[in-house]
Amino acid sequence: MAMKETILPISEVSSPYPEVMELNVGGQVYVTKRSTLVSIPDTTLHTMFTRCSPHELPRDSRGRFFIDRDGFLFRYVLDFLRDRQLVLPEHFPERERLQREAEHFQLGELLRLLGPRVAKQGSLNDEGCQSDIEESSQSSELVTRTGNCATNYATSSSTLDRRSGFITIGYRGSYTMVRDNQADAKFRRVARIMVCGRIALAKEVFGDTLNESRDPDRPPEKYTSRFYLKFTYLEQAFDRLSEAGFQMVACNSTGMAAFVNQYRDDKIWSSYTEYIFFSKGQGAFSCGSLAPPRNAKQMSTGRGRVSFLESSSNC
Repeated sequence: MAMKETILPISEVSSPYPEVMELNVGGQVYVTKRSTLVSIPDTTLHTMFTRCSPHELPRDSRGRFFIDRDGFLFRYVLDFLRDRQLVLPEHFPERERLQREAEHFQLGELLRLLGPRVAKQGSLNDEGCQSDIEESSQSSELVTRTGNCATNYATSSSTLDRRSGFITIGYRGSYTMVRDNQADAKFRRVARIMVCGRIALAKEVFGDTLNESRDPDRPPEKYTSRFYLKFTYLEQAFDRLSEAGFQMVACNSTGMAAFVNQYRDDKIWSSYTEYIFFSKGQGAFSCGSLAPPRNAKQMSTGRGRVSFLESSSNC
């Protein structure tokens, strides 16, 4: 009895790709099945892994297929390819960027689930994501009374909470003590500015200048102490925090020098300094500048360590 011959699609006959594939997407490693990547026809991933030869695609140093896109957001693209559903964390701050990823990978259904594209920075989409907050004259009114910090908000508490929280800026710096007649004095040198706090809040303030390589793949609602900035200008970080409505509420610093028997004027000193900033959220009224409050108490917490603690909430 002759058996009926089964004809397979051309794309499934002797595929040069393995069934389990390793991808390097913007520095993040993903392991998935090839059938998942090519599950939706006429998409960028389907074209890459069905019509292109493996030798034509870029690879990293370990032989993984390299895709030069946002590695953090690719997880949501991959989840959508698995079950055609979109599940995002509450107050997801990267909606507009995820829309750009969906456009690149030509995932029309994912774009539809994400809703209308934000027309300009600072406007709201359907769900009011964290990175797209807009002040509306109909929903928010600020009344300032002369002589105190009393304010009246008609803004909902959910809007206020989205950008409220603490961010700690820390850096380890060094400097050189030289005599007055020496012209080659080295000024403050900052090797790296570290950022600690809630991930979504840090991304909202610092955006693309935030380096996440030391603590990748963490949900936006979690906290981290391993992010750092791509620039080393401390005042630039202060400017960004000030523009986002943050105030410095405390700071501390520790310093050390060389051993006594090795002390020289040109010895390099090093120090570690932290600045703690707080924001009450969108619409919070700022009662002062980044300097410590007038009623702050200066407390000594050890040699070379100073902390400012605000003793009252009044201005």
